[in-house]
Amino acid sequence: MNRSIASGVFSVVSSKIIVLAITTLSTPLLYRFLGASAFGEYAFLLSVFAIYMIFVSSGITDGVRKFLAEDRTAANWSEHVVGFYFRLAVILAVTGALLLVVAAQFGLVALAFGEELTIYFYALAVLVVTAQFRDYARKTLMGFGLERYSEPLKVLDKVGFVVVAIPLVYAGYGVMGALAGHLFASAIVAVVGLVFVHRRISLSCVFSQPTMRFPRTELLTFNSMSIVLVFLLMSLYHIDIVMLQRFAASSDVGNYRAALTLAEFLWFVPLALQTVYVHSTSELWSNNRHRKITALASRTTRYTFLLTAVMAVGLASLADVVVPIYFGAEAEPAITPLLLLLPGALGFALARPILAVSQGNGTLRYPIAATGAAAAINVVLNAVLIPRYGMHGAAIATSIGYATMFAFHCWSARLVGFDPLADARFGRVILTTVLAAVPIVALSTALSGPWLALTIVPPIGFVIFLTFALLVGALDPTEPFEVLAAFPDPIGSRAESIHGWLEKRFGGKATRNWGQRVLFVAGLSLLVSGLVLGVLDGSIY
Repeated sequence: MNRSIASGVFSVVSSKIIVLAITTLSTPLLYRFLGASAFGEYAFLLSVFAIYMIFVSSGITDGVRKFLAEDRTAANWSEHVVGFYFRLAVILAVTGALLLVVAAQFGLVALAFGEELTIYFYALAVLVVTAQFRDYARKTLMGFGLERYSEPLKVLDKVGFVVVAIPLVYAGYGVMGALAGHLFASAIVAVVGLVFVHRRISLSCVFSQPTMRFPRTELLTFNSMSIVLVFLLMSLYHIDIVMLQRFAASSDVGNYRAALTLAEFLWFVPLALQTVYVHSTSELWSNNRHRKITALASRTTRYTFLLTAVMAVGLASLADVVVPIYFGAEAEPAITPLLLLLPGALGFALARPILAVSQGNGTLRYPIAATGAAAAINVVLNAVLIPRYGMHGAAIATSIGYATMFAFHCWSARLVGFDPLADARFGRVILTTVLAAVPIVALSTALSGPWLALTIVPPIGFVIFLTFALLVGALDPTEPFEVLAAFPDPIGSRAESIHGWLEKRFGGKATRNWGQRVLFVAGLSLLVSGLVLGVLDGSIY
């Protein structure tokens, strides 16, 4: 990972951590103030809106950041790309908003979703416009490599939402109060973001027409393919919510959404990587650096697997503690769906960076086929399992659909022209996860107090997992510092010096024989588990 890509990832991850912290605090408040049923309606509306916005926004946001990042020699290329996509954004936003108003006014919304939800679609119509330019501004900045501006805007969006929505919901304005928070936040971010874009390139380019040589057909083709891809991708996110709303009570939808919220915490780093890799790898593809792309993708797959696996193990071991504390006792039915969703969430996390690298290539037919296969499996399984098993059926179906994303996108990647498994060390990572899970689960089981478990298990579990990863060889001793060395100073310089020392000490390789390492670590896992249980139940003093 070179320094420019790492800097982008660092900016995105930093903002996502802040957004995650704000979301962690605000989501349980919304759940409590709205109640399970109203929270279910709110989640349903956001799912419908997200699917709708695919056709309004996704081709624009993916296109503007991809084509701005490409190193083309055409005169005024950046100005023409910014202007072209701005004009398209205006047309699609106005059309999308009017269609929602017409659907609400003439009873189509009431026919499809019920009379009680109609009023909310007028608010969603306004949100179409503000969200369109919020996303256009952020993705344009990312296309210029200005994550240091685009990512704080995401934090501003979340803060603006919380500042407005939480008081309104608490005051009794319910779902409409939450939607008002989204409207306020997206409008503020759109205005500020467009100001930043204007500082980089004057928005007067909106009024200048590019020459006939400007590749409009190429851009529009990419847009249409991106819409198909994002629609299939977002169906994996939202089709379960939409179908569950039809077959189950709103309280079940709310509890299932709560389970999804916790499972999606596993994705914040993979989503950051996906956000940066689309435009960052576009430049690598344009320069035909295939070996660099394979090395980047395969190591990213391994690091993502390691990081997401330790989070999944920790969350699974603490599920019966986290859910009631986070959402309240009313949300205890969400525990089982959460456990069912975690394996699939892990697979989906692995697929996201691979998909981003494929998107950077611009050849979308294979990623579309891979995502379409996973989406079809997801829809069929949800249709079969939800009517019979409710939210548990939705969790099983969605988890399987998520998991197949990884398998299908590994196939897609090889057809596109890179191998995401070249340095993935899958066997070693799986072995690390299994062996580390034993003492981590033992520790969480032995601790009696919920707050004590939340305090002790995450840091101790991470150390246990990291130790096993190094011993098994899933991670070389030098690699954590090699990654950090690519980040901005002072982190980069300090990590680089440590990395140099470790390179001299270990030569970048683990030193134990593979068979000896496996036996040693398996024995260590059992020993640590026994000691944990023995000390905590009082049999060892």
